[in-house]
Amino acid sequence: MSQTAQKPHLRLVQGAPGGKAAPGGGDIAPGTGLDAAARPEDSPPADPKAAVEEAFRRYAPLVASLGLRITALRDEIDDFVQEVFLRATRGIGGLRHQGATKAWLVSITINVARQRLRVRKLRKLVGLDVPIEFEELVDPALSPEDRLLLTRMYRALDGLPVNQRLAWSLRHIEGERLETVALLCGCSLATAKRRIVAAQKVISEAVGT
Repeated sequence: MSQTAQKPHLRLVQGAPGGKAAPGGGDIAPGTGLDAAARPEDSPPADPKAAVEEAFRRYAPLVASLGLRITALRDEIDDFVQEVFLRATRGIGGLRHQGATKAWLVSITINVARQRLRVRKLRKLVGLDVPIEFEELVDPALSPEDRLLLTRMYRALDGLPVNQRLAWSLRHIEGERLETVALLCGCSLATAKRRIVAAQKVISEAVGT
């Protein structure tokens, strides 16, 4: 797998909150859309509670899909989404438009993903973590070769340091620009590049490219 992340269209099995199909079944769309300009009419409700409810209605599928792709923790995705929107209740009323809401929720999603992945690492160290069946995450409609490739990719990602995994996933699964990766990871552009390169080396070896 090269620096341009040559891979089949990534498709995961269903795993959205409430059994909805948002995170799986279809091709994973690249990018979180952070660079899209908000429309003038997209002002969020003034009432914070109403703002959170509106944000959940509009962006819960995005949060679930992004969280599943980055963490592969399908069994935790309902709790994952709830945690993101619980955190979102703190300060959502200060956002001025839906474009800001979306970007802010993506940032919270990345922070929750980082925390969950770190907890998983700690559990693995003490032998308390339940192994992930990566084969079950991949869409069975894919070819056997693509399913094997994605299974190997996620297994390799699971062994990476959390910060490397996040940076590589944002760049090569989400298709974000390097500048956006650095912003979401809370690091410099140079550091983001180093993390991506280090992760790429491991993943390339794992998938045999």
